[in-house]
Amino acid sequence: MTADDIEKPDPAISADIAAANANQAGEGAPSLEKEVSELKDKLLRALAEAENIRRRGEREREDTAKYAMSAFARDILPVADNLGRALAALGPEVRGKDPSLDSLVAGIELTDRELTAVLERHGIRRVNPVGEKFDHNFHQAMMEVDDPTKPSGTVVQVLQTGYVLRDRLLRPAMVAVSKGGKVETVSQASVNDVGHTVDTKA
Repeated sequence: MTADDIEKPDPAISADIAAANANQAGEGAPSLEKEVSELKDKLLRALAEAENIRRRGEREREDTAKYAMSAFARDILPVADNLGRALAALGPEVRGKDPSLDSLVAGIELTDRELTAVLERHGIRRVNPVGEKFDHNFHQAMMEVDDPTKPSGTVVQVLQTGYVLRDRLLRPAMVAVSKGGKVETVSQASVNDVGHTVDTKA
């Protein structure tokens, strides 16, 4: 058998096969582009989600570092309360009569000042709002007092000191609030003051 004996393909059939292959390649290109586009979109979404998780983790680490001592701080507050009660019980009328008693008072005052300094060093400060406008973010009203000399809603007595840890409330100040006095107008600027906002999630 020679090369001339081999039947050559019909040129018309070869052309049809080539056209069909070209059509298939042309039809596949848009589907590939769509798939690539979808994969890019999924990749961008995954990257955005990973960035959000990273930022959330950083915020949680910062909050943990700032507020990890919240439970300990709440436990130490009664100690500060008891020192305050001891000083209140040892009023001016009992001082100056007995040197040993004066030494005891001086020791309690020193301990109270040192405890306050330590608390402040760790971001814990007292809320003692006598004479201030009642603020539900920091204060808990326990009773109302008739006092026409004070604007209505003014804190006239603190029954228990409050505390905040940085910008989070540890314990609200328990207060008595005036009623019946002249109403104090609050400016819009003071309403929008960011200082009146406190995080109560501690």
